[in-house]
Amino acid sequence: MPWYTLLVLLVAAERLAELAVARRNAAWSLARGGTEHGRGHYPPMVLLHKALLVGCLLEPVLADRPFTPALGVPMLLVVVAAQGLRWWCIASLGPRWNTRVIVVPGLPLVTRGPYRWLRHPNYLAVMAEGAALPLVHSAWVTASAFTVLNLWLLGARIRCEEAALGGAAPAPAQ
Repeated sequence: MPWYTLLVLLVAAERLAELAVARRNAAWSLARGGTEHGRGHYPPMVLLHKALLVGCLLEPVLADRPFTPALGVPMLLVVVAAQGLRWWCIASLGPRWNTRVIVVPGLPLVTRGPYRWLRHPNYLAVMAEGAALPLVHSAWVTASAFTVLNLWLLGARIRCEEAALGGAAPAPAQ
């Protein structure tokens, strides 16, 4: 379990790095007249993501979940791929990426990187990581609970983003 604990701690460190980027990007957006939307769903989202990490650490110990290589190794690969997709999203959006919904008026939608093919690719990364990270060490209760609650929150989040963007159509590819 020490290597799995290290993995979860590395994901937590990655999340802290995301928050640092988000704070910097929020300042950039707000300085350009950006407006934050959907503040109500943000605290439950943060709580759910913290609970995911705690559940990943507790469930294998408390429920005596084994490491099963046939499940754990593929799930580890999904976690790594999700991190890659997440940082591709962050790089593609540049200073417009944030953990909050902040829209700068007048900027066209980004259509490069994974946004060329998907409207919300970061949420694909979140869903994949949230299901796979617990399953690396057979924490299926944590994976199931996170997935169900995350789908509910993502529904609210995507509705919020779409409303904030005014249903804007993507700009031509850049």
